[in-house]
Amino acid sequence: MNSISKKATIFKRKKYRSEEKKDMISGYLYIAPFFIIFTLIGLYPALFSIFLAFQKWNGLSPMTFNGLANFQTVLTDPLFWKSVYNTIIMGILGTAPQLVVGLVLAYLLNMAFLKFKSFFRVTIFMPYLTSMVAVALIFSVLFSNHESSLANFVLTNFFGLDPIAWKASEWGTKIAISIMVFWRWVGYNTIIYLAGIQSIPNDLYEAATVDGANKFQQLFYITIPMLKPFIILTVFTSTVGAMQLFSEPTVFLGRDAFTRDEAMTIVMYLYRDAFRLQSFGTASATAIILLVIITVFAVFNLKLTQGFGRKKRGGADE
Repeated sequence: MNSISKKATIFKRKKYRSEEKKDMISGYLYIAPFFIIFTLIGLYPALFSIFLAFQKWNGLSPMTFNGLANFQTVLTDPLFWKSVYNTIIMGILGTAPQLVVGLVLAYLLNMAFLKFKSFFRVTIFMPYLTSMVAVALIFSVLFSNHESSLANFVLTNFFGLDPIAWKASEWGTKIAISIMVFWRWVGYNTIIYLAGIQSIPNDLYEAATVDGANKFQQLFYITIPMLKPFIILTVFTSTVGAMQLFSEPTVFLGRDAFTRDEAMTIVMYLYRDAFRLQSFGTASATAIILLVIITVFAVFNLKLTQGFGRKKRGGADE
């Protein structure tokens, strides 16, 4: 009987292990499509770009190794540093205001007395869903160089300023593109903040109201501290998006986008080298430099955002 029970136990263990292996294999098969697609579309191009950054290649002739020459070419090119300057300026003008305005809009959309909330939420989010072709048409009319354009009409009639040739002046181009970025993405950040606000317990606001706190104080001492994870998320994604600015300048300036230094961004510089000058080596080197710049800015912004409120809490704890 003992030998029979032992054999039965061994058989059960083998059967359990075989079932466990089948479950493990089926699990890997379920997630395999993602990793295959990621390898083909994401990982392989990234690794190939790193390899290509040390090669001289025009896409047709054989590759030749040239070490760090591509990085030297990019870093000594005044146009590259102009593109870095343009990217940072337009990123700040278009990104920083949308985070602040998005937070205020989300707070207002969560007010109890506000009617037609769904309508306003959909309306604010619509620019994010609008195609770039429609955006290009709208902003080409709004910021036309003509004196009768809507932007110049507002400047001359309401502020008494002279008309601006938006597509011909450096700061006019930067401001117009930054407004386009703001218009497209403020609704996206608003919806994220709104989701975060709705996750805050109402008991906190009721207790603050009983203690005499007004809406302004509730915003700064309850809403913003509780939204810290959402703020970190939007700051990170906005930083990455600002450093990869490409669509807005190209659709706003059209054919002149790659011949105008005042609107050249880092990604546009990369695209120009790769697909207009057929210099894939310098384009790949630019991509690696861009990755470093994005990492530096993202880490800086994350550290800055994570540091909010620490000093105050530390002083209170002491």
